[in-house]
Amino acid sequence: MKPNLAVKIGQLKMLNPVTTASGTFGYGQEYSPYVDIDRLGAIVVKGTTLEPREGNPTPRLVETPAGILNSIGLQNVGVDHLIQAYLPYFAKLTTPVIVNISGNTIEDYADLAARLDGLGGIAALEVNISCPNVKKGGMAFGSDAKTAAEVTKAVRQATTLPVIVKLSPNVTDITEIAKSVEAVGADGLSAINTLLGMAIDVQRRKPVLGNILGGLSGPAVKPVAVRAVWQVYKAVAIPIIGMGGIMNAADALEFILAGATAVAVGTANFVNPRATLEVLEGIENYLMEHGMNDINQLIGAAHR
Repeated sequence: MKPNLAVKIGQLKMLNPVTTASGTFGYGQEYSPYVDIDRLGAIVVKGTTLEPREGNPTPRLVETPAGILNSIGLQNVGVDHLIQAYLPYFAKLTTPVIVNISGNTIEDYADLAARLDGLGGIAALEVNISCPNVKKGGMAFGSDAKTAAEVTKAVRQATTLPVIVKLSPNVTDITEIAKSVEAVGADGLSAINTLLGMAIDVQRRKPVLGNILGGLSGPAVKPVAVRAVWQVYKAVAIPIIGMGGIMNAADALEFILAGATAVAVGTANFVNPRATLEVLEGIENYLMEHGMNDINQLIGAAHR
């Protein structure tokens, strides 16, 4: 008998704990030749803003030891085109679709949440609070507990969908941010977003990325991400989606043992388009090998 892999993030029901990290899986269609999307617990689609965005100047990607730096700049089609072009596809899937939303102001986030509320094919929202707040001099929403809570509260009031807040690791105390968004109604947390980094071309003596700074992802960030999940799990009662350098099932199991209810595969998708399914199969095999009949028994088990 196969083990139960089903988990819940608020009212979001997932057949298993494996999802995708925003920005690494397109809108799902791009990976459909390689992955049976409906076998996944959920998919998180590319970050969406109110208006279409061209993104940052090139180069936008650079490989680093055990990872990549990206500076895409939230290039996307905008919410109206998302609804028009992709909603019919989302509605055909049985796996839940989570839309990642980003804004320049608190009002942007609320507007996005309201526009996506009640649309068939969208199961939850992931709120990217690593964006710069244009009304506060460009400081990221997620770097301040009060501002993070204000964004979350505005989204919570604008939608009936489950609200998952994506935490930035570029803060002094990630648990303070986690507790602040939990207090105003977040249903779950994603931990973590990318670490801020840069690379310099020593021959040109110039930064490699067109935008100079970028987000570091991949195996290099996994120890930081596991630590963040461990700390956040002890600080809040809401579920966590763990992410950051998950390349295989063993990586994913570290996050679950640290306290993650679900896991998101990101950079690994660029290396291996079938990484999500291999992680899922590996988790299932681990449970069977250890005589466990329910994935929920493993969540936070390293704390016990």
